[in-house]
Amino acid sequence: MSTPSEPRPPHDGPALEPIRVLRPRRTDALAELMREFRQDTGQEDSGYESVALPGRPPPGSEALTRERPPVARATRPPTEAAPPGAGLRRAAVVVAVLAAAVIGFGGALLLRGEPVDAGAAPAPHPPRSAAPAPDPTPTPPATAAVDPDGTGTLREGASGPEVTELQQRLLRIPDVYRDGSTSGSYDPALTAAVARFQLWYGIRGDETGVYGDDTRAALESRTDV
Repeated sequence: MSTPSEPRPPHDGPALEPIRVLRPRRTDALAELMREFRQDTGQEDSGYESVALPGRPPPGSEALTRERPPVARATRPPTEAAPPGAGLRRAAVVVAVLAAAVIGFGGALLLRGEPVDAGAAPAPHPPRSAAPAPDPTPTPPATAAVDPDGTGTLREGASGPEVTELQQRLLRIPDVYRDGSTSGSYDPALTAAVARFQLWYGIRGDETGVYGDDTRAALESRTDV
């Protein structure tokens, strides 16, 4: 069973008019004659003949094959060749125009400047400023370096009654300054005794072997003079 053909889109151009139609032949004799002729030549007879429509040229006439006259094209006139030296003249003109513009611009800047009067007195110079007055606020004297271990710190090389008091207090601590001297001189043996006391009693505020504020407070809290 044949399927229906798909609908074609509508034609947007002008309507086409037929130039010929097929219609049945008028006589059966002529049709029989043409049928035999087609059978002899191997062509099939469709039973229709070609008839020209009124007002239309018959098929195969010269009106259908006549060519249209060629369309004349506008031709451009040939361009004339530039004379030799035209490019140099144009460049010279451009350079001259630029030079004239620069000169005119410079002249305008000079004319805008103020005229200088030769008889005018020169402008007075501003007076020199006097030297700045010294600051009346006195500069505080530099303070002495503060000992990080305290103001009454004793270290190796010191001497005096404070060193003697330190030696006497260390003699009262068992096994810290055994058989130590009380000469009042901070010698290496006293430095080792102070370091031993700091280690045994966990004193960390002063330097090792230095009798500072933290070591003094710990030693005085454990001894009496």
